[in-house]
Amino acid sequence: MKKLITLSFLLMNCLFLQAQTYKEWVRKADSCYTAKNYELSVSYYEKAFKIEQKDYRNLYDAGCSASMARQHKKAFKWLNLAIDKGYEEIAHMKKDDDLKSLYSDKDWKKMIDKFQKQRDIVEVNYDKPLQKELLDIYAEDQDIRGAAMKIIKTDGRGSKALDSIGKIMSYKDSINLIRVIKILDEKGWVGKDVVGSQASQALFLVIQHADLKYQQKYLPMMREAVKNGNANPGNLAYLEDRVALRAGGKQIYGSQVMNHPVTKKPFVSPLEDPDNVDVRRASVGLGTLSDYLKYWNTTWDVEAYKKELLELEKIIRQKKG
Repeated sequence: MKKLITLSFLLMNCLFLQAQTYKEWVRKADSCYTAKNYELSVSYYEKAFKIEQKDYRNLYDAGCSASMARQHKKAFKWLNLAIDKGYEEIAHMKKDDDLKSLYSDKDWKKMIDKFQKQRDIVEVNYDKPLQKELLDIYAEDQDIRGAAMKIIKTDGRGSKALDSIGKIMSYKDSINLIRVIKILDEKGWVGKDVVGSQASQALFLVIQHADLKYQQKYLPMMREAVKNGNANPGNLAYLEDRVALRAGGKQIYGSQVMNHPVTKKPFVSPLEDPDNVDVRRASVGLGTLSDYLKYWNTTWDVEAYKKELLELEKIIRQKKG
């Protein structure tokens, strides 16, 4: 019996290390993509996919890296796998600049036709007019923010171009909020069974960018939608954190990161019960806080964080006093 327990422990440990290795390869691949080293990115994705091929988002990103590296065979292999594993955003795929090198390839039309047939079957009972409206809102919300990110990368946060696009963003957000409020008040939080997951996601995107009063108003509706399978629990976690912080409390899942007022480095905004944050994150499908913070080029040390948080809270109290 003891031997069996030992073997089971070793197997579980091996699987854990394997999962960690997968994440590390994907992270390295993503970093290389950001650095425009597409060939190295592809090689890291290959290492990751030798371990598992489950996450359609990683498979899609790998297809983009392979396309940019002009490795078309791998690109189509990974994009087709992404579709098979649940990737739904056909409109995005058709206009993704990363995939332009594939457009003239004979396999492009074959893949898109297959994808469209699959979507037609899935979407036969969708509310098509509502889906179209929400997809338009989704595109407006994300396109303007994508443009802002490009300006930040090239000109920095203090540029006049960013100020200009910020005004456009605020205007578009206000219009989209009016449209989304009408939908929520008349139809509720429509889920992927009615409009598809991407269109449903537009509801969350617009509300998370809205003023606190609207976030507080529709937060209970989103909670109910998550219970009924009509909204993403990970998205709800982000909204819960934003509302908690903006209302003067502490976040629960550690999704919100700020620049520390003293060190100016990325710092997890005030967090409730830091010791058990990963348990809470896992319950809504989010990865560990340590993994999340690597994308911010910072690390997670819970004991150091608790000490820094006490100091930060003193600073906040002094400013209020």
